[in-house]
Order: sequence, then structure tokens, then C-alpha cells
Amino acid sequence: MSLLTRTLVDVRPLRSSPVFRRLLIGRTVSTLGSFMTMVTVMFQVWDTTHSSVWSGAVGLAQALPLIGVGLFAGAWVDRADRRRAYLLSTVGSAVCSVLLAVQGFTGHVPVLLVLALVAVQSSFAAVGGPAAGVFVRRLLPEDQVAAGLALQQVTGQAMMLIGPALAGVVLGWWGIGVCYLLDALSFGMSFYGAYGLPALPPEGEKSRPGVQGVLDGLRFLTGHRAVRGALLVDLAATVLAMPLSLFPLVNDERFGGDPRTLGLFLSVLAVGGVAATAFSGPITRLARPGPVMLCASGTWGAALALFGLTNSPWASLGMLAVAGAADSVAVLSRATIVQTHTPDALLGRVTAAETIVGQAGPNLGNLRAGAVAGWTAGTTALITGGLMCLAAVVGVGATTPELRGGRKRGTSTQPPPTVPDQPDTAPERPDAADLDPDLDLDPDPDPATAP
Repeated sequence: MSLLTRTLVDVRPLRSSPVFRRLLIGRTVSTLGSFMTMVTVMFQVWDTTHSSVWSGAVGLAQALPLIGVGLFAGAWVDRADRRRAYLLSTVGSAVCSVLLAVQGFTGHVPVLLVLALVAVQSSFAAVGGPAAGVFVRRLLPEDQVAAGLALQQVTGQAMMLIGPALAGVVLGWWGIGVCYLLDALSFGMSFYGAYGLPALPPEGEKSRPGVQGVLDGLRFLTGHRAVRGALLVDLAATVLAMPLSLFPLVNDERFGGDPRTLGLFLSVLAVGGVAATAFSGPITRLARPGPVMLCASGTWGAALALFGLTNSPWASLGMLAVAGAADSVAVLSRATIVQTHTPDALLGRVTAAETIVGQAGPNLGNLRAGAVAGWTAGTTALITGGLMCLAAVVGVGATTPELRGGRKRGTSTQPPPTVPDQPDTAPERPDAADLDPDLDLDPDPDPATAP
């Protein structure tokens, strides 16, 4: 294998699993449509109201259903055939896009109705996310799971770059109705990609219904030190150091409010992320997601602190590119830890919690950054946020040996925990510690004694 082949994103999953390949193509097209709809909704609400409050309500309409529905949807998915749950979510989302297209062609629709449709569509997404969370794990060999996640990430980031630009072109030429309609059609590709999946019922004991099933998932999250540590590191990176809300202020303080600089700030993060994922072959083959995640998350905080210290536009862009690359590597490593260390019977609930962390963390981080900048300055908010992130990552790594390499495999004298009300003999997939003899990620049987 050539050096270039080993450096680029690992494409073995595309060759080894035609089902995964078709699923990835369908989800990529659907992701493109979703980003187009996101831009279109923002444009329509602003064009109708010219109110920043209503524009902010769009994010609320998207986030609240994910948080409110997510954990219960994850518990339901862990009792159902994940393939059927995903197809149901896809059909429901497509119907919402069709209704958005109808109101777009009709015109003069109350903004509340648009936000209601966005909220319903987000509720369907809250079901589809946990269902899709098992696909990579179940369709690919264990040693290709990280590579499959990397392929999903790089295609999603590429659509994040293309989707808004394409939406702008379509909006300018044909209007909002056509944009929504294209999104509805994109769900057809997603449905086609998932329709060929085999039945994917949970492996092992099914989730208990209702609140009890949700609580079982939360007990696993608090008791499994590696998964808990991965989510805590992600929260530290987003809540303490998320910089997006500071970009306009920093651009005004340091670079005269030049809109071209502001646009580059927003773009270069994504460019760094796409580049890092495109060259993620060595990372996914390394099979040490814990240390990689800690290093990447620390790099994210350090790069943002340096961004706050520099007055050079080019150095600033360089630091943001490094931060975007580090963020993508950290997200990929976190997802690998969650996927390979969670029992299949709990994966829907854990994926739902991971999604909630991914949604809530950045929003809280932008709120924190704005508040600190209001009391001090944008530069101060960036530097302190980056340093606090770095300190928190070091703290989590120091108290969670399972993330940094931890005990030698087999040295633990504590028995593994069982999921409440599930038999000890419930079948489990191989532990990802098998990928690396130095990485023992057995959960702590007593969450109260976890470091």
C-alpha cells in the first residue's frame, strides 16, 4: 500500500460493503438537501419578519425537539428494527419538506407555521439519528468502523460547504419553493439507500419501554468511564471554547469589520475540517481513538487561544484552520469510542445522548462566549475559553486512564457491569479494546466510585 493511499481517508468500507456504499450515497444527497433547507428557512423567516428574534427562533425550533424527543426516541429505537425506524424518519422528514415547499409556492404563510414544520421535521430527525447510529457498527467489520465514520464525516462536511452556496443560487433563480422541493426529492435517495438494508433489531435484550429505558441508557453513560469521558471532553471543547459568536466582534475589534475577513473566518474552520478528515487514514488505522481525541481536543483549545492572541489576518486564519482540523479529528475519535464501546442494545440511546451533547454544547458555548465578551472583550473571551478548554481536557484525561491508554488489558479485577434488568449472558459485540492490547475500556461497575 502506497504512502498516499495510507494517508488519504480509508475507503475500504466502500469496497467491502455495497450496502454501506449505497447508504452513504443516499445520506450524502439527503444531507445536501438538509443544508439547503436550513439556509432557506433562515432566509424566509428573515425576509418575512426582518427580526433577529424570529431568526434565532429557527435554531430553537430545530434544537428543542432533538433534546426533548431524542432520549425517548433512542429508547424506542433500541426496542425496534432500526431499519424500519430510519425509513419512518425519512418518510416523515420528506413529507415535512413537501409541506414546506407547498407553503413556499403559496406564499404569505405565518412564520409560526413554518417554525412548526421545522420542529416536526426535527422530531423525525431525532428518531432517524439514533436509528442510523447502529448502521456503521452493524454493516462493517470492527477494524473498518472508524473508517466508515470518517467517510460519513467527510461527505457531511463537504455538503456543509456546498449546500448553503447551492441554496443561494437556487433561491436567487427559482425561489424558496424550489429549494424546499429539492430537499424533499433528496430524501428519496436516502430512502433508496436505506431500503436495501437488512433487518437490524437490537442484539441482546431490548430496551425497557418509556422512562425506564431512558434511565438505563443514562446509567450506562454515567457508569462507563470511557464513553462518559469522551462526552465530557466534547462538552469541554464546545461549552468552554466555541468561537462562532465572537467572530463578528473580533473582526470588528481587530480587522476593521471587513466582511471578507468575517466570511473567511467562517469558511476556514470547515476547510480545515474537510482537509483533516480527507487525510484521516493514519488516524483511523491507528485504532487508538482515546489518546487521539484528547490530543485533538487540546489542540482545538490551544489554537483558539492563539487565534485570540494574534493580530495578523493570515496567522488568524491559520489558527482557525488548525482548530477546524482538530475539531474534526476529535469528533471522529469520539464517535469511534461511542460506536465501538457501547453494547448494541444501548446504542440508540447513547447515540441520542451524543447528538444532544453535539447540539446543546455549541449553543451553550456561543452563549458563554458572548456573555464573557460583553463583560470584557472578544479577545479575552477567546483566550480564556481556549485555555479553560485545554485545562478541562487535561483534567478529564488525567482522571480517565481508559482514554489515554489506561491499565494493561486484563489487569482489571472488577467484573463488567450489566445493563439493568438484562441477563449477564446477553450477547455483546467484541469490545473495541481488542483493537489495541494497551487500551482497556471496561466500564466502572460503580459510577459513584468512577474518577
